[in-house]
Amino acid sequence: MSAKIFAFIFARGGSKGLPGKNVRPLGGIPLIGHSIRTARACSGVQRIIVSTDDNEIARVAREQGAEVPFMRPAELASDTAPEWLAWRHAIESVGGVDAFDIFLSLPATSPLRSTEDVEKCIDLLEHSDADVVVSMRDAERNPYFNMVKAAPDGKLQLFATPPPGVHRRQDAPPVFDLTTVAYVTRPEFVLKANRIFDGTVRGVVVPWERAVDIDTENDFAIAELLWHKLYGKPTAS
Repeated sequence: MSAKIFAFIFARGGSKGLPGKNVRPLGGIPLIGHSIRTARACSGVQRIIVSTDDNEIARVAREQGAEVPFMRPAELASDTAPEWLAWRHAIESVGGVDAFDIFLSLPATSPLRSTEDVEKCIDLLEHSDADVVVSMRDAERNPYFNMVKAAPDGKLQLFATPPPGVHRRQDAPPVFDLTTVAYVTRPEFVLKANRIFDGTVRGVVVPWERAVDIDTENDFAIAELLWHKLYGKPTAS
């Protein structure tokens, strides 16, 4: 029997970096619509559920084909509320651990992801010892050589000390940036743990051009350039 997968999109209404970003059109499609379309294209996904505190986001999500079976409480939608708690609330709101097997989060801020990227994450969860699978991309900077931190006296020092015998950046251990392309786990892990790294975490590397994470106006401009390069003219919603 194949696993029952529920896809969740967590999109609160109070974004300060880019107000209204979750419903802002990219390529003629509201940003949240890209996540919904990816979820619809992924094999095994039985429900696509949006968790939001915002009525406009809820309206657009339904128009794009997702369910909004509940509204997220205000205390779980503030700037300081951990999204992990919103994950728990969503799982409990759709029936708990008995309702489905795999929890898939597809943030609206990563519209250039591919179905292949997401399905690789799901497959790795199903066929490894992972409690959580995250998406990641090769880091542009290396903490052993390019990143510094300031001491209390203002002096700079490397953020991380290179391993013994490593004198070139090219020889340092590879490092990755986490992306918002996909997070995959099991509902029971979310309910018992307090954060992703409480368990065994594995990752799928995604190309940079499919891993743009939109938080600012500049991020959105980059996403638009990449979208038009990949797909050309805007797509009708």
